[in-house]
Amino acid sequence: MHERYVTSAMGYVHLAENKNGPIPRPAAPSYIWGDALAELQRVQPHARIINLETAVTSSEDWLDKGINYRMHPDNVACLTAAQIDCCALANNHVLDWGAGGLIETVDTLAAAGIKTAGAGLNRAQAESAAWLPIHGQGRVLVYSFGMESSGIPPGWAASESRPGVYLLDEFAEEGLARLTRNIRSVKQPGDIVVASIHWGGNWGYQISRGEMRFARRLIDDAGVDIVHGHSSHHPKGIEVYAGKLILYGCGDFINDYEGIGGYEQFQPELGLMYFPSIDAATGRLLRLELVPMRMLRFRSQRACVGEARELCSMLEREGRQFGTSATLQPDQRIELRWRDRD
Repeated sequence: MHERYVTSAMGYVHLAENKNGPIPRPAAPSYIWGDALAELQRVQPHARIINLETAVTSSEDWLDKGINYRMHPDNVACLTAAQIDCCALANNHVLDWGAGGLIETVDTLAAAGIKTAGAGLNRAQAESAAWLPIHGQGRVLVYSFGMESSGIPPGWAASESRPGVYLLDEFAEEGLARLTRNIRSVKQPGDIVVASIHWGGNWGYQISRGEMRFARRLIDDAGVDIVHGHSSHHPKGIEVYAGKLILYGCGDFINDYEGIGGYEQFQPELGLMYFPSIDAATGRLLRLELVPMRMLRFRSQRACVGEARELCSMLEREGRQFGTSATLQPDQRIELRWRDRD
């Protein structure tokens, strides 16, 4: 029996085209963002933060782990086209092409003016925050870390002398205490702290009690203002705890799964743009606008009315346990509501 491997991204392109029609060739770096660029222009967010779940490298030192992702460094313009400020890197694909691939990823992003968090040449670098200065309003500090539940191999943890990612031992007290000390030693008045966590499986809406406790302790103990959770390939429920935003799973925004079946019940082609407004003095959430999007021919576009309603219904259903609800606006954008705001 011979195993078959997809050795070129063109395989994914053909799957998408078989389902939804031709994708232009060549495509400009901005092509994949589609309608999202207009939304970014409209909102003008102070910080544009993503989980970049791939290596940016030409390394051939691939690890035999089943699925390996990489983007050629020449294509980094796909990120600068959307003016991305920071990439969270503590995930289960950034080391798919070895330590050399990780180092090239960090160097390529730095050369493009994009800050990184969650991975580096050693433990100190991986655990450090990315500092995003907001003119006249303090800073956004981004900490990125992952857990083995998301598929990060334990051997990928950065050490004092080994490149790797910021890997926490699930919900262990020691890891939380170390992170708390790190944040408390750096955070200043006016700073907004984002904890970007790669955790949990790819599919399913369930949020474990351990995840809930950990997210809330990040807020109570470590002084985190926004919990940015990811790994699930679809959006999950949203909580507002002590006035702070917890995104347990943001879902995918841009990926190459178009045309791949098996999880249609989760509608992975649908995604959200998250635009929180935060009080810089307190870190409390003032407003959360969500923009329903969908992938079509590897391009992000505004979701249709029916798709926006489905995303809104999901947020209503999954947010019920947290006391959050969602309202679909006439412009097909979604407004989050929570107990102390209603």
